[in-house]
Amino acid sequence: MAVTLGELTVADSAAAWRECGFEVAGEECVVGEVRIRFAPSEGGRGLVGWSLRGIGSTDLDGLPTVASERQPPAEAPAHPNGITAIDHVVAISSDLDRTVRALEAAGLDLRRVREEPTPAGAPRQAFFRLGSTILEVVQEPPEATERAGGDRPAFFWGLAFVAPDLERTVAHLGEERVSEIRPAVQPGRRIATLRRAAGLSVPVALMTID
Repeated sequence: MAVTLGELTVADSAAAWRECGFEVAGEECVVGEVRIRFAPSEGGRGLVGWSLRGIGSTDLDGLPTVASERQPPAEAPAHPNGITAIDHVVAISSDLDRTVRALEAAGLDLRRVREEPTPAGAPRQAFFRLGSTILEVVQEPPEATERAGGDRPAFFWGLAFVAPDLERTVAHLGEERVSEIRPAVQPGRRIATLRRAAGLSVPVALMTID
């Protein structure tokens, strides 16, 4: 059984995401095949956990993980901001090889390791398939690991959403909440990022489809 992403837990209020154009019901919203649960009372900041279906172990080198048997949503609502899916989840590791071993041992499907630096200076990345969503694990630059006090467990960092009509999504959010559109690292795709003024604690990118 393939491992798939069921739910993400974010330490934000539902109201903050509603203000950014997401269709929210109670304390969660559905984006594509994934539920996002809002849990500001649990403490922390940003993306604080997830649930996975078909997982062989919840020991994922520090990534807070719960095994789930909950079925995918029957349907996803249309979001006023035009976002249709989660493209990828980003995690950071001070030891990419160690994290990759833990994820593979739990049953995650490693698709490739990219041995090239990113524009932000990360030297390597590993990519895992979780159903319709990709997990991107980024090797932390050595200087960042040193500043943090040395080797540490992997941790979640951010999300990238699919916005097929990126101009429409950016216009809906307004320039005070979102950056200008620019070419993405992935050839042929474009990207924009939410600003702090958007009010979300998790870094968010908006991307066109492949």
